[in-house]
Amino acid sequence: MTPGAPSEATAPRRRGRPSRTQSETGPATRDQILRAAREEFSARGYEKASVRGIAKAAGVDPALVHHYFGTKEQVFEAAVTVAFAPALEAPAAVEDGPLEEVGERLTRFVLGVWENPATRAPLLAIVRSAVNNETAASIFRRLVATQLLGRIARHLELPDAELRAELAAAQLVGVAMLRYVIQVEPLASADVEQLVARLAPVVQGHLTGA
Repeated sequence: MTPGAPSEATAPRRRGRPSRTQSETGPATRDQILRAAREEFSARGYEKASVRGIAKAAGVDPALVHHYFGTKEQVFEAAVTVAFAPALEAPAAVEDGPLEEVGERLTRFVLGVWENPATRAPLLAIVRSAVNNETAASIFRRLVATQLLGRIARHLELPDAELRAELAAAQLVGVAMLRYVIQVEPLASADVEQLVARLAPVVQGHLTGA
């Protein structure tokens, strides 16, 4: 080796696409980046979060973040999709059972997702970013419209099904915002069964009422 020349271990890392060794770290690294992204978006918001900050939190090179996801917007969309996955089972709650009880099933399901700390934390991160940034809001809106409300509407098979699904979602999302995000009392401390009893008939009316 020529004296003074950088060794393979100390040579500066090139920008752009990660090396073969870096990109073969597998699904575990991808999941690690997504977890770090959710934490960064939650703590700093969409505007202040950066690919470099996400990479640092995940313990990887920024090039690896770009390799798996692309831009910050694409990282956010991937993080939203993963975080929102439990809520995407809501259409099954609509379909599984008699139509006259769909309001209670959907209400209980949605509140159950928010009551569970494991599913609530990533949802909070996504909602806070969507509230404060139009790009984040647009991504969240597209996911909700296509993956959640559209599927619920198809299960209803009723006139104005899309509007019905949106009104029901607005009712439940509004409660979730006040209870879990803004934490307005006494709603924030109310018993969840009491909330189900009060909300279910309203949601039922939105979904199947005249």
